[in-house]
Amino acid sequence: MMKQVKNLKEENKMKSSLTTLCYIEKDGKYLMMHRVKKEHDINKDKWVGIGGHFEADESPEECLLRETKEETGLILLKWQLRGIITFLCDGYQTEYMFLYTADDYSGQIGECPEGNLEWIEKSKVSSLPVWEGDKIFFRLLEQGEPFFSLKLKYEGGTLTEAYLNGKDMIQKF
Repeated sequence: MMKQVKNLKEENKMKSSLTTLCYIEKDGKYLMMHRVKKEHDINKDKWVGIGGHFEADESPEECLLRETKEETGLILLKWQLRGIITFLCDGYQTEYMFLYTADDYSGQIGECPEGNLEWIEKSKVSSLPVWEGDKIFFRLLEQGEPFFSLKLKYEGGTLTEAYLNGKDMIQKF
């Protein structure tokens, strides 16, 4: 077990600390991924959006478009940067995530190597197994917040700190 944890930490340090996450919208639903296919996945069994780590020299938009194509088979035609999320989690390097929404695309959804893709009613997303901090940014997206900065700190999988635009909001959720 200790060797697995050490290997995960080493693997995590080799990845970029920059990531993208996108929620594709259609008919009041988000395209969500149920992360059930990868071993040793920090998101194992959680429902998340589409995205991943930057590759060398990629811009946020290049990463967004590549990850969307790799994970869904779709080509985004219209998207919007909605926020920047700073994630702190025990045993992992700090991650800076560019959060997007998209509502126009071409192509057909294909098989995803990381999980099962499914359209989920926006009103039901928070009742799924999602990260507690995700519930905060889903609420901000639904409230039409044009752009925000959110810092989330997890200890042992539990959300312990949350800052919205630099202000402590731990008591608000």
